[in-house]
This record gives sequence, C-alpha cells and structure tokens, in this order.
Amino acid sequence: MLKKSIIVIALAVAGVTTVHAQSTPAKKDLAARILKAQNAGIEAMARSLVEQPAVELLGNAGNVLPTRVPKEKQDAVAKEIQGDVQKYLDEAVPVIQARAVKLAPTTIGAMLEEKFTEDELKQILGIIESPVYSKFQRMGEEMQKSLTEKLVADTRPTIEPKLRALEQSVAKRLGITTPAAAGAGPARAPAKPASK
Repeated sequence: MLKKSIIVIALAVAGVTTVHAQSTPAKKDLAARILKAQNAGIEAMARSLVEQPAVELLGNAGNVLPTRVPKEKQDAVAKEIQGDVQKYLDEAVPVIQARAVKLAPTTIGAMLEEKFTEDELKQILGIIESPVYSKFQRMGEEMQKSLTEKLVADTRPTIEPKLRALEQSVAKRLGITTPAAAGAGPARAPAKPASK
C-alpha cells in the first residue's frame, strides 16, 4: 500500500510539474511580448559582450605602446588602433545583437514559458509595460550618476591615499621610481584640491 501511495504521489507531482512546464500559444505570445519589451536590454548585453574584449585590448595596447613604439609615432599609432577597434565594433556589434535577439526566444523565451504560469507571465508583462516602470528605468542612468558622484566625493579622502599607497607599492616592486614615490611630484598636485 505504501509503495502504491508513493507512486501515486510521484505521478501527481510529475503531472503538476508537466502542467506548469507545458507551453501554450498564449504563453508563447506572452513570452514573445516580454522579450520584445526587453529587446534593448538584450541588445545592450550583446554590445557589452563585444565591447569587453575590445576595451581590454585597448588597455593592453596602451600599456605596451610606450615600450614598443617611438614617442613621435605613439599618437598616430594610438589613433590607428582606436580606428581598428571602432571598425571591429561597427562590424561585430550589429551581428551579435541580431543573433542575440534571434536566440532570445529559444533561450530566455523557453525559460519564461517553462518556469512561469500564464498568469505570472501576464503579471511580468504588466510590470514591464507599466508607464511607472518605464519612467523608473529611464531614470536609472541619472540615479546611478547621482550615487556615483556622491560616493566618489564622500570616499575620495579615504580611498585616494590607499590608491597612492598601492601605486607606490606596485611601482616599488617593479623597480619604477614614480613622482609619488619620490615625493609629491607635479603629477599628483591636481589630486589634492579635488579631495577637499
């Protein structure tokens, strides 16, 4: 009898899971509408995927440039490298964005259909399409900028000395004499008024 009860419970749980996971035309439509509303975010994610290695490459090139290129040619080479990176971005960003948008229904859309009920998808869509939510989203950059400015101003007196100590420590380990390591040099003079 116990074995039979366990089988019945297992089948019931499997049935509930299957009902929840089953996709319907209505769920497909709701998931598609959610994805359409999130299209800008999907494209931004794809853009950052392309930009990240380009930014790293620019940083590495900037570090190597002074040691590999004569000083009189450094500006020209830096501009050429920036042009190469921009060409890469111009070519790669549209390709990866289009592919991300195309893959979204089979990845994100499938997850939405599987993990949420039709009613839950309607609720999500209601939130996403809400004018208040849209207004909140548009303020995101402004809110982040406000917090960042305040955070930098509030923590500058604490963080700048730590950063200078780190720079000096790294320079010392590399055997480099920096103006900060040798005493207060002209390169550090502008930082003092900013920390007021």
